[in-house]
Amino acid sequence: MTPDPDVGTQPQDALAETLKRTEIQRGDSSIAGREIVQVRTEIPAGAASGWHTHPGEEVGYILAGTVQMEIEDRTTLTLHSGDGFLIPPRTSHNATDLGPETGQMLSTYITEIGKPIATFTT
Repeated sequence: MTPDPDVGTQPQDALAETLKRTEIQRGDSSIAGREIVQVRTEIPAGAASGWHTHPGEEVGYILAGTVQMEIEDRTTLTLHSGDGFLIPPRTSHNATDLGPETGQMLSTYITEIGKPIATFTT
């Protein structure tokens, strides 16, 4: 993986105004046309991400808190610290922190190069 000089910055995509997100690392993937981006996200108690998609897989892990994960055409999940989750590419989903503490998650995206990591859906 080639290190990115912008690591540690907040990703500039659809979720940047809703959640606190910090890009940890970004680099090339062995899959042609894909890159790997790892982001730490903080969701304040009671806040929701809003329905959105990613142009690639999201492999996530709950670091702290309790998060309700709604995924289009799937059963809603209640995730606690230590739980993992997988979201397929271009699948609309919404994460809501159930409180009382700030939810924190670590997500790794295997995404198309040059596409925004997140895009809101209606």
